Amino acid sequence: MLSSASVTHRHIDLDGVGIFYREAGPRNAPALLLPHGYPCSSYEFRNLLPLLADRWRLVAPDFPGCGYSDTPENFAYDFDGYAAFLGRFADRLRLDRFALYLHDFGSQIGLRLAIEQPERITALIIQNGDIYEDVLGPKYEPLKEYFANPTPEGRDKLGDAVSEDGYKDEFLNDVRPELAKRIPPDLWKLHWALTTPRRREIAIDVIAGLKENLAWFPHYQAYLRAHQPPTLIVWGPQDGYMPEASARAYLRDLPNAELHLLDGGHWLLETNLDEVARLTRDFLTRVNEQRELRGRRRSAVSQPSHHQVT
Repeated sequence: MLSSASVTHRHIDLDGVGIFYREAGPRNAPALLLPHGYPCSSYEFRNLLPLLADRWRLVAPDFPGCGYSDTPENFAYDFDGYAAFLGRFADRLRLDRFALYLHDFGSQIGLRLAIEQPERITALIIQNGDIYEDVLGPKYEPLKEYFANPTPEGRDKLGDAVSEDGYKDEFLNDVRPELAKRIPPDLWKLHWALTTPRRREIAIDVIAGLKENLAWFPHYQAYLRAHQPPTLIVWGPQDGYMPEASARAYLRDLPNAELHLLDGGHWLLETNLDEVARLTRDFLTRVNEQRELRGRRRSAVSQPSHHQVT
């Protein structure tokens, strides 16, 4: 395993917007792109990046309005806007093909990019990312009530979650008390400290916009059925939003996916880091070996045969 010194912290100007991202691994290695979830940033991948940097190039950006990236006024703060940003970011870093690590709302953002550019996706790693409406957990009930009756009062209630206590509840979720002790308070305190009044309004808009995202769930599922990308599912079932059934639902459309239910919750990289890193390493190694084998076979077929004429 590598030390944290192998992770670099970078800033770029992308379309006039200052973007922060974390990167690790050789530039010429197979790439893994890691879009983050809510209410987090690339900070959620800080411990995973160095554990895989010996064999892969890992890139984790902060979305506009999140983490250390800028909060421009002319950005579309919705799932389409984030997906378009992710594609432009990958272009800028010359990530022609890459695996996607999908977590939380980064799952839907990454899958929208995959739908638009399926040829770029080499594999998926899915960690507690919901795309099946019929198996959502009980923590979704207040959202469903708002979707059915989107009043100003209901929107104000959504805003209660965009607070330090609300963030704390998001990060601790439904994990058992002994596991909750592994989740550092840095998570909710850092992200609350970075939540300006404008960012708070953006977050409320994104939460309210989840209703529109639910309508996209069948599109995500159709992509998986049609393309059957190699997929690893690592899941923490102690999750009030996305319980075990949310993980197993992926097997409806990806019957060959590898599913691992771990003893954790929504933020596995805080509680089950070594397990996730080991499973990811094994999976990506096999995916890369299979790609290299297919490449050698294509090369052998394309080579003209040489027969000596006597």
